[in-house]
This record gives sequence, structure tokens and C-alpha cells, in this order.
Amino acid sequence: MNPLYSCAEIRAIEEAAAAALPEGVLMQRAGQAGANAALDLLPFSTAKARVLVLAGPGNNGGDGLETAAHLAYAGAQVTILHFPPQSGSSTERAVALQRAQTSDARFAELDLAAVAGTDWTLVVDGLFGLGLQRPLAGALRELAEAVNGLKCSVLALDLPSGLNADTGAIVGPDGVAIHATHTISFIGNKPGLHTCDGRDYSGLVDVSRLDIDIGHFAPARLHLNDVKFFSRHLRTRVHNSHKGSYGSVAVIGGARGMSGAPLLAARTALNSGTGRVYALFVEDPLPCDSGQPELMCRLADDFDMRSSTLVIGPGLGASRLASALLARAIASDSALLADADALNLLAAEPALQAALAQRPGGCVLTPHPLEAARLLGTTIAEVQADRVGAARKLAAKLNANVVLKGSGTVIAAPNGDAVINTTGNPALASAGTGDVLSGLCGSLLAQGWPLWEAALAGVWLHGMAADVLVTEGAGPIGLTASELVPAIRVALNRMVQHHGR
Repeated sequence: MNPLYSCAEIRAIEEAAAAALPEGVLMQRAGQAGANAALDLLPFSTAKARVLVLAGPGNNGGDGLETAAHLAYAGAQVTILHFPPQSGSSTERAVALQRAQTSDARFAELDLAAVAGTDWTLVVDGLFGLGLQRPLAGALRELAEAVNGLKCSVLALDLPSGLNADTGAIVGPDGVAIHATHTISFIGNKPGLHTCDGRDYSGLVDVSRLDIDIGHFAPARLHLNDVKFFSRHLRTRVHNSHKGSYGSVAVIGGARGMSGAPLLAARTALNSGTGRVYALFVEDPLPCDSGQPELMCRLADDFDMRSSTLVIGPGLGASRLASALLARAIASDSALLADADALNLLAAEPALQAALAQRPGGCVLTPHPLEAARLLGTTIAEVQADRVGAARKLAAKLNANVVLKGSGTVIAAPNGDAVINTTGNPALASAGTGDVLSGLCGSLLAQGWPLWEAALAGVWLHGMAADVLVTEGAGPIGLTASELVPAIRVALNRMVQHHGR
């Protein structure tokens, strides 16, 4: 089910597997896996392929040397830029170097002009792996920048050099990383390949377990999102049903001048299957939503919060009345999702945080990085530097299922389980898309989905709708939040047809 492993977990697996194998076998397997992945990327006869292999000073460089040797044996024209270790080399790396030296691969001195001026078929990045602690600097930084200017495919061995495997952040405040088009991740998949900068720098990710026995892998607490995690809650609809069969959602927001946000959330809830949807306004309720007249528009202060699933926050504002409405929502027994201004009110009022953390039924929170930073009393940079860690910390602090939005959205449960989402694209970087997500998750809650599965499915569907629209030419530039609503409806119905029970 798409497990993800931290650097510490990968090292433990590698150490246990290596102890049961002859020395150097894992590096040899990594080289063969890297070569196989590289050969798949060569668009024509291997003999015509011009491959540049970057071999760094550590064991990732050893993987690169093994890969280079295999490619040379396969007939490719291989050039190696070798950066030897300043101190002693591991035995397995030394063997890999000897294997590359006895192949037909050509070792060359670093010449940035030659790197930039050669028509390479493929670059293989074996500069740095899991152990990189400092940003790329000097000639290595210049080399990375030169590679990033090339037009050919770039295959990263294990992960792109310069990227943190755990967090997906580029190492260093002003660091650079190799911009790979493909990554072959050894032993297990890494979270940093799928969140923060990882999705931009890793390209298409494949995993080679290096034939390590499954017994060396402990159960993972972090996974990539998958329909299998929530498909059991997809239900085909029976004829003998009515609007009450599919729950009610009340979207609470709409302070003066901000009526659009709750309407986006409410329209999404209605179009994703909720039987009845209320758009509740802090003040000045609309007489109706002319674009979606099925919605019931009311004054929030007059509404019985025990009657519906509550989505609170879109356009809520920061008034005393808004705070009082949030306190009432937290005190209710209804399923609850808090977003946007509700999160800012929580950050400003410790008493509300305490009440939320003690709420027996839990809740779903959907912060973007700034909102998460406010709730954690930290900065956006610190949240983005460890998105999985930030989401887990916030989930534990507030006893909530947290959806930390962004590239590679992270969903974290209070018990520490976490998932990184794989759908979505830059089209979602537009005002109102978060309101659509909150309405979608609220709709699933109203239809009886548990908090965790509603968050997983909502994030997955939200991203999938954006992916489909972009494929059809509607984005990513200029895609608006309201365009997601009908696309979500189509995606949900197709998913029910395929996976529903």
C-alpha cells in the first residue's frame, strides 16, 4: 500500500540486509537497477546514446559507478565525472570504482562548458544520497545548475542530489538540487520525493527494493495516498432513499464582503452528494444563491448546530460573533471540519484550542502552511522544512485529523499515522480551492464517512479533479475554484461506479 520510509528506517533496513549478504551485493544490485532504469529512458540504439554519469564521493557515487559500468557494457557512450572521497572509501565503493575503470566508460575532468555544450542523451545523478547534510556549494553547485539547464532526461539514483529525503526540502536556505525527470528510489520509497520541493525535482518515481527480504521491512507509519485506503466507504445509491439518507452540511462563514467562500464550500458539498446543504452567514445572509438555488441561506447565529455536519471557517472573519460561533461548533456533537478563518481564531485563542483538543468526536482541520504555522507558533519556513513532522505535531496537539495543504498534501492522524497525497497540480494555487476542499470533505462526513477516510478521499478527489481539468486543457493557468465543483462530481461518480459496493 505504497509505504514511505524515513532515512533512519532505510538505513536500518539496509544494515540488516547487508549483514546477511556478501559485501557489496546491495551496491551491485543498485547499479544494475539504475542501469535498467537508464536503459528504459534511452530513446534509440544504446550504441548512439551519450550518457553522463555524476559519481559523488559517497556510496551514492558508488551506485553511480556501478550504473556507469553496466551502461558501458551495454554499449552506451558513457562519460563519468568522478568526485573521489576526501578520506577513505568504503570497500564496496572501491570495487565499484574498479569495475567502472575496467569498463569502456570514459572518466573526464569537470568542465562546465563541456557539460553544458554536449548533446547528452541522459544524465545519471549519483552525486549525493541520504547522507547530504550541507547544501551543494562551489563546483558541485555549478555542476547541478549546469545539469538543470540541459534539455535531456535526468535520472536520479535514490533521490535528486540536494534534496532532503525525509522532508522534500532543498538542503540549505539558498541551496540547489538536481532537477530530475526520473528517480529510481532504492530499498524503499522516501517521503521527500513526494512533498514540498520533491514533486518538482524528483519527476517520475520508481522503486527498486534491491531484492531485500520483506522481513527486514518494519510496518510503515507513512504512506502515499491510495484509493484502497478509503474505497470501502464508497457506496452505490439504492432506489429506496431520500435526501435525508445522505446527511446535511452547514457551512458557517460569510462575514460581510466574504460570501463567496461559504458558497463555494456549500456548492461543493451539494454537488458531491449531500442531501441538504445550508450556507450560514455571520451577518447579512443572502436571500438565496442564484447560481445554486438548492442551497438554503440562513443567519448562522439562529441555526441549530446539532442538526448537521459543520464546516466552519470559509469567510468567517475574526469578529467576536465568529469566535462565539466557533466555540458553539466545537461544543456540539456534530461532525466538524475547521478551515480558513476558524483556524486563525483557534491560533489566537488558546481556550478554543483546549476545547478542540478535548472534543470527544475529534475533527478535521485543513490548514495551509501559514495557518499551520500560526497554530504551532512557528514560521512558514519551519513548517515547509518538515511538512510531515508539522502535520503530525499539529494533529497530536489538537487531537485532529490534519490536512496540511500544499505540494504533496500531508494528512496526519492524532496517533502519528500519516499519508502524502499524490494527486493535484499547480492549478490548485488559486483563491477558493481550499473552500472547495472543505466542502468536499464535509460532504463525505455528512454521508457517514469516518474523519480519517473523509480527509483522505476528499484530498485525493480534489486533486484528481484538477488533474483531469488540466489534461483536458482547462489549466493549470487560470483554472478557478468553481470549475472544480462539476469535475469533482464526475470524479466521485466514476469512482463509485468502479469501486462502489
